[in-house]
Amino acid sequence: MELGSRGNNDRGVMSQINVTPLVDVMLVLLVIFMVTAPMMQQGMQVNLPKAQTKGLEAQDQSVVVSMDRTGRLFINSDQVAFDDLRGKLAALFANKAKKEVFLKADKDVPYGEVVRTMAAIKGAGIERLGMITEPVQRQ
Repeated sequence: MELGSRGNNDRGVMSQINVTPLVDVMLVLLVIFMVTAPMMQQGMQVNLPKAQTKGLEAQDQSVVVSMDRTGRLFINSDQVAFDDLRGKLAALFANKAKKEVFLKADKDVPYGEVVRTMAAIKGAGIERLGMITEPVQRQ
């Protein structure tokens, strides 16, 4: 028997890593995230007013206060009474350094109700209040 020869059953150590399964899994995850990311909007669906300026985009982990056409209020997707809005927002932002809320109000909600809601949000100690609108479509 020679010194450098191996038997038929001795396979030896493989010095390369097979990355094909890892690449396959990563591609599947990428496709899943690309499909589900547009569905991850927060808040309730409302009929937004049109604006010619570029509106603020809601960021991840941001709080969205929504008003539907009947005047119901929602913090993200949880319905809240107007009288409880200030307290819930104050409790939500008690330990946060960045106090920022986005308001999404249906265009059919009376202006006075929107202003009253904005005052309640500001009264909760929120430093920045952004309005979410839809851009005007040019013809």
